[in-house]
Amino acid sequence: MNGPFCRAIVQMTPIPNRHGPSYSLRMTQNPPNLRPDLAQPRVTKTGRAGQPTIGMVSLGCPKALVDSERILTRLRAEGYAISPDYAGAEAVIVNTCGFLDSAKADSLDAIGAALQETGKDIVTGCLGAEPDYIREHHPQILAVTGPHQYEQVLDAVHANVPPAPDPFIDLLPASGVSLTPRHYSYLKISEGCNHKCKFCIIPDMRGKLASRPAHAVLREAEKLVQAGVKELLVISQDTSAYGLDRKYDVNPWRDGEVRSHILDLTRELGQLGAWVRLHYVYPYPLVRDLIPVMADPTNGVLPYLDIPFQHSHPDVLRRMARPAAGAKTLDEIARWRAICPDITLRSTFIVGYPGETEAEFQHLLDWLDAAQLDRVGCFQYENVAGARSNALPDHVAAEVKQERWERFMAKAQAISEAKLAAKVGKVLEMLVDDVDADGIATCRTWADAPEIDGNLFIDEGADGLAVGDVVKVEVEEAGEYDLWASVASQFA
Repeated sequence: MNGPFCRAIVQMTPIPNRHGPSYSLRMTQNPPNLRPDLAQPRVTKTGRAGQPTIGMVSLGCPKALVDSERILTRLRAEGYAISPDYAGAEAVIVNTCGFLDSAKADSLDAIGAALQETGKDIVTGCLGAEPDYIREHHPQILAVTGPHQYEQVLDAVHANVPPAPDPFIDLLPASGVSLTPRHYSYLKISEGCNHKCKFCIIPDMRGKLASRPAHAVLREAEKLVQAGVKELLVISQDTSAYGLDRKYDVNPWRDGEVRSHILDLTRELGQLGAWVRLHYVYPYPLVRDLIPVMADPTNGVLPYLDIPFQHSHPDVLRRMARPAAGAKTLDEIARWRAICPDITLRSTFIVGYPGETEAEFQHLLDWLDAAQLDRVGCFQYENVAGARSNALPDHVAAEVKQERWERFMAKAQAISEAKLAAKVGKVLEMLVDDVDADGIATCRTWADAPEIDGNLFIDEGADGLAVGDVVKVEVEEAGEYDLWASVASQFA
């Protein structure tokens, strides 16, 4: 529940069909080959005689995905071959998710499937913080490590599958091993979280806030863009708090200096020549300073803000122990739109939180009407082992949570449909994510992030388009969450 990319985010999502789309309640997702939590390593299997081979399964959020990429890149540099399908793998690393019960079950299933393939599993990630729980179900695994414990994972690999590098053959890829399409990449700027939201156990699993120095983040981003990345998705547990633990220290960058502060970092990222998208920004007052950067057409920072409001009623937010619980968010949204009228706002919410009354829920629906958010995800509250919210009184009945979720999603869908309908006839810039065998292009405007938002489809006249292209299109049709368009003739 803590973050925009949790695998449990569910929306009413269109099944793409230009001529009469149908809609169902299912996971919000791009085509499976574009989803980070379903992606296979995008590496060419070029093994040599005697080269040890490691497989990888990466589950959970993009923060875990970045960890997986770092591990695989280190292993590749040490002479290991990477198996995207376990074929020939001597051991498999399973990077797990351990937040919701459903995610734990998925992780256990993945561990079991990998064991069936190779008999040798090394488990890491958030579920790795519960080694006894894992070994209770799979006692034969080789090793268990917690989240972002790179060195421990490498030690476990070395102990069970010794490296055999060939310095004349094994070469480190310039941009590392990627589990996502090459045209976009997640950029993790910090680890951990300093907050103690009652429904969340992420700080217990991933620790306190630990920000990377700004120049290290910028060097990584620069290399990614040089390698062909067209979109940088900035992720953390609390993007607004970036650099707080470093006391906003100053670092050398190019011919000058840069602070480890989200405003300075964002401004510099926007000068690298790629789209820059900010995720999981808490509603602190400093957000006001980011909006002018988004409104600047010379800067690549997109007018897109992923901000986890979670609820609208101040009493619910206080029971959640949310930071900025007393913020007048509607006033802040009005300020942002006054500076940047085209800004896209997405958020996640929780319905059925312990103690939530019908009046508090109705407050949330009224707030949605007033806020007019562009993209919305919603959870039904569920207890998480170790979370303080479990002990709160007046838990909401399952049937009430379901009914409120349906009302919430109906409201969000109506708002989304109206907003997208207003885009018909407009010329927009979009990024190509996929072109299938039938010539249908799956794309996104700058208002949509991969995996969690909507798509733009070009099902006619997509000849010549390639993944990673940025093209102007004219919107022709709109659905509840997606758009259909054609390449604008003046830009063809």
